[in-house]
Amino acid sequence: MNPKHNLEVIYDKLYRHFGPQSWWPGETPFEVIVGAILTQNTNWQNVAKAINNLKQAKVLSPKKLYSLPRPRLAQLIRPSGYFNIKAKRLKEFLDFLFKNYNGSLKKMFSRPVEDLRKEILSVKGIGPETADSILLYAGGFPVFVVDAYTKRIFSRQKLLSEDAEYHQVQELFTRSLKKDVQLYNEYHALIVRLGKDFCKKTKPKCEICPIK
Repeated sequence: MNPKHNLEVIYDKLYRHFGPQSWWPGETPFEVIVGAILTQNTNWQNVAKAINNLKQAKVLSPKKLYSLPRPRLAQLIRPSGYFNIKAKRLKEFLDFLFKNYNGSLKKMFSRPVEDLRKEILSVKGIGPETADSILLYAGGFPVFVVDAYTKRIFSRQKLLSEDAEYHQVQELFTRSLKKDVQLYNEYHALIVRLGKDFCKKTKPKCEICPIK
């Protein structure tokens, strides 16, 4: 079977098993961006606590976070772990947003996606997965997000090698699937769910896996 057929079959099996995932949880594009940066090296429950702190402090907007002192920001996002590093990364992104787009996400997302991706990747502390999460989930661009679950699941399915690089994994999906924001969104969310519940790093539940 060709990769296109395999990927479509796997998606259908995942969707039938888990249903829609309603991902990314966030009320605004800016909240999604903050979540994408905070979720590095932690789980979503911790990120949700940090975002809730920002909401309670009434600072979850580009302008307010931009003017917030970094030590105070670090204190508010403490539940997300590595809070000093993440406060710095959020500030780096905000510096980029205000320097280049006067703090306007609308202006930023009006850029051609290829150019904007390069710009976001130039922000210190933002790698491909975070940049693509911002583009897909906050910007609504058809950019497939790759994470550790993606590599693990699809190398075990023999659709890519274990040491495949980010862009190689991404190309497998963009080549094989139609370029559709909703499809990319749902597929990535379903991959995360499968990775957490079944295709674990150690002791994977292969016998009862929905895509076996």
